[in-house]
Amino acid sequence: MTALKKYEKLEAPGLWRETFATQRREVYVSFGNTSLMIRNNADEPLSHWSFPAIARLNPGKLPAIFSPNADASETLEIDDATMIEAIEKVQAAIDRRRPHPGRLRLAIFAALVVLITASGIFWLPGAIERHTIRVVPFETRRQIGNQLLQHIAALSGKTCTLSQGDRVLRKLEARLLKDPRGEILILAEGLTKIAHLPGQIFLLNRTLVEDHEQPEVAAGYIVLEQLRRDRHDPLADLLQHAGGISSFRLLTTGNLDEASLRSYARHILVAKRAMPEDGAILKRIEEIGFSSSPLAFEIDISGETTLTLIEADPYRGVPYDQLLSDADWVRLQGICGG
Repeated sequence: MTALKKYEKLEAPGLWRETFATQRREVYVSFGNTSLMIRNNADEPLSHWSFPAIARLNPGKLPAIFSPNADASETLEIDDATMIEAIEKVQAAIDRRRPHPGRLRLAIFAALVVLITASGIFWLPGAIERHTIRVVPFETRRQIGNQLLQHIAALSGKTCTLSQGDRVLRKLEARLLKDPRGEILILAEGLTKIAHLPGQIFLLNRTLVEDHEQPEVAAGYIVLEQLRRDRHDPLADLLQHAGGISSFRLLTTGNLDEASLRSYARHILVAKRAMPEDGAILKRIEEIGFSSSPLAFEIDISGETTLTLIEADPYRGVPYDQLLSDADWVRLQGICGG
């Protein structure tokens, strides 16, 4: 072994005691192939200590006291610094080659801690969010939607309401919304065009009503928002915006903190909205029964980017039942007070 070759001629004096009952004797200590050899003045061997078994009983103190057994009944005192250093270096070299089951256990434990932590950081929040979205009932969703409405009202003003116009909105809801619990509300300002909130609440900007002669444009935007809602739950958007702790709070208390709701209310008023696929739009519009061309030209007045909605219009040149009568549409146009 390399460590022993370096010290194979090293020798130093020491004091050796065979048992507790015997006196210490002057001896000479030298290195063997695998052991420390102890000899008397006549060069007669007294003891051999296996290097792996040697232990220092007083680390950091001089003279150094070594022992080859657990009960320390046999001891060897050495004050030669070179010999002490040599013994400890050889022991360190041997120790590095030993198997260390404790280190393996520690490594396994550390790996488990990392895995659990990573699960907590990357998997658990998403799992809680998905579970929350599945189990939150409609009533709680509508409550959250109404809370968001209050924050939106503080930013952009209250929703428009007028008795005649409200009755017309109920007719439009019955024609357009798949869920009878859904609700359409009109905002006087602040909203880009349209948005939807948890609890099947759809918000329309007043311009989609007031600036058009027929209800097809507003109806088309409601269709777009329903398709977005079908593809991605608005509660999921809210929880992702609010952060992972909000999912846990909603799951355990049924509520969300006001700061998260206020922040999401600001976000939803200006958020960009992805365009659903043309095929899905046309299918839903055909099911309801109205023309898709007015929506297409409102989105792009040139019709270039919405050509499919124009050319594949299910009611292009074909009569269909009016979404609202002319009189009802006029009543709805006045819902925000002119």
